[in-house]
Amino acid sequence: MPTITLSGLAKSYGGGDYAVRNLDLTVPDGAFMCLLGPSGCGKTTTLRMIAGLEQPTAGTITVGDRVLDSVERGRYVPPEKREMGLVFQNYALWPHLSVRENVEFGLRMRKVPAARRRARAEEALQMVHVDGAMDRYPSQLSGGQQQRVALARMLAVDPAVLLLDEPLSNLDARLRLEMRAELKRIHEESGATIVFVTHDQLEALTMATHVAVMDEGELQQLAPPMEMYARPANRFVAEFVGSPPMAIVDVGPSPAGLAGSLLRFVKGRVVTCAPSAIGIRPEALRLGAPPVSAWSEPAQVEAVLPAGSTWTVRLRVLDTELYAVSYTPVDAVPGDTVTCWTEQLHLFDADGSRMAAWDAAGAYA
Repeated sequence: MPTITLSGLAKSYGGGDYAVRNLDLTVPDGAFMCLLGPSGCGKTTTLRMIAGLEQPTAGTITVGDRVLDSVERGRYVPPEKREMGLVFQNYALWPHLSVRENVEFGLRMRKVPAARRRARAEEALQMVHVDGAMDRYPSQLSGGQQQRVALARMLAVDPAVLLLDEPLSNLDARLRLEMRAELKRIHEESGATIVFVTHDQLEALTMATHVAVMDEGELQQLAPPMEMYARPANRFVAEFVGSPPMAIVDVGPSPAGLAGSLLRFVKGRVVTCAPSAIGIRPEALRLGAPPVSAWSEPAQVEAVLPAGSTWTVRLRVLDTELYAVSYTPVDAVPGDTVTCWTEQLHLFDADGSRMAAWDAAGAYA
């Protein structure tokens, strides 16, 4: 499978507003790349430029050694000649065609012989576990089944690259979970290069081999999912990736309260670091007796929010609201005073870039 390379890619719709600006991104051979970010960040525009549905204002798109777009050279390859499969958010199935006929459609357009077309459609439907509904029509299927048929139609033509534009957003929670597992299995079995657009960080963290976080048309960080979670490149990534989001406390010129407490702790251990902001992940904030290596402060419990396997606790610490996530039952009620502590802090400089992080083992870059 080919490597996708985006070089200096930009897209403007006029008036000086850029949906994507100066994007350099490489999707490695066989990777499952998630483009992650809030609505309007440029991720779908990027996917549509890769697919050929949008033409760049500047830059180059290369797949393997084949140039698909080059504004400088006046090169543009139309979508039907890019050998890519695209799945939309709304499935886009033909209502008057059966499931089998929908899956065969792309093969028919390529003039594949009928016997081969039928065999390939059945193989693709078996891959997504909808082979028992070949003769039904889309209106007779559930949303999850329709999504699987759309995937099978894409897989049937055996594209070099799979492009998925928020294909799970219309499904309920259970079906989304099933389809995440299916997509991961399909990727592992096929070894295809996949570019997946989503605003759902859980989808990105659970499925992707690489995650590219975008904001306002610019790439913020490209990394494997767990590395991005553990070491966010800047404040935007730190606050966007994680639920509940990381709490970031601005230090300021004369820090007091929680900011002062955190800064005094950091300076006592990371003497070369002068952060402008300090972050705490809710998952890293604990309740109870702290170890001697940890930062700690008294906290008032404001709410305990059980969620089955976890408990989220809203705390008031030195007049600042913090959240803690516990994986064991919380023996506290609103109004109680407890000790909160952590052995992991994230440090950011004045422009929001990550400086370092601190844990009980010491500072690390």
